[in-house]
Amino acid sequence: MQNFLTVGQQVLVLFVLIFCGFALGKKKIMTEKGAKVCADIALLLATPCVIIQSFNREYHPEMLTNLLKALLISLLIHALAIGIAHLIYRKPDARSRVFRLAIVLSNAGYMALPLQQAVLGEEGVFYGAAYVVVFNVVLWTYGVVTMDTSGERISPKKILLNPGSIGVMVGLIVFVGQFSLPEVLGAPIRHLASLNTPIPMLFAGYYLSKIDLKAALGHKAYYGVIALRLVVIPVICIALMYLCGVRGVLLTSMAIASTAPVAVSVSMFSGRYGQDTESAVNLVALSTLLSAITMPILVALAQLLPA
Repeated sequence: MQNFLTVGQQVLVLFVLIFCGFALGKKKIMTEKGAKVCADIALLLATPCVIIQSFNREYHPEMLTNLLKALLISLLIHALAIGIAHLIYRKPDARSRVFRLAIVLSNAGYMALPLQQAVLGEEGVFYGAAYVVVFNVVLWTYGVVTMDTSGERISPKKILLNPGSIGVMVGLIVFVGQFSLPEVLGAPIRHLASLNTPIPMLFAGYYLSKIDLKAALGHKAYYGVIALRLVVIPVICIALMYLCGVRGVLLTSMAIASTAPVAVSVSMFSGRYGQDTESAVNLVALSTLLSAITMPILVALAQLLPA
């Protein structure tokens, strides 16, 4: 119960921030342009800085080993999700494309990293960064192939030089080389990293304010996708990790990443490639709301498993 309350409290903190974004959207204080600026600030500055900050720690070989394990686990989680998505949603239409990507991509950067930091501290973010790297690789490979019907080539540059990957590369240099960041760099990184929680939540709240919640709740097809994203895939992943001997902070960090709601990137990619943007936005919004119930339960379950 204590684990559930701890995680639940942190999730509720995030939802208070989401409500602030919701209110700003309803009052038309935050606009579409402002929301996109928030997304860019979080993506280009806050996320890389929070990753670099998590790597700015004393070097321990076992942590590097666990980081490699986190990368492998993240790859397997995404592979499992892709397999399930294609098994259930096989049609080549726009809605099925959105459904598949929504099942595969969790909000690992905007939702999971803040929660990993709140519940597990910098070590949780350290392992969560591995998930973000794999997420970005999957987004710019599988995501492009799924959503783009014009035959756009996959860009290796976007896979290697996205903000999350750059943050991990810089962080690894700091961690393995044991470089002590000068205060003139360390202080700005800390300040920018602190934006990684409020700004993405305001962004999510803004998009919640723009959907017709009653109409979205009436789409029965959404519930299957959300159940797979929030419950089925996380439960399978937690069970498999535990059976394979994954324990402690690594298990909980990966559990948080896998239980996160549908990634905001799904709606962004849907709009970019002319797919079913309405379904994408509704899935992001509804899964974010329902994750307030599912995330505390599943993360607390992962923490309660015997060592």
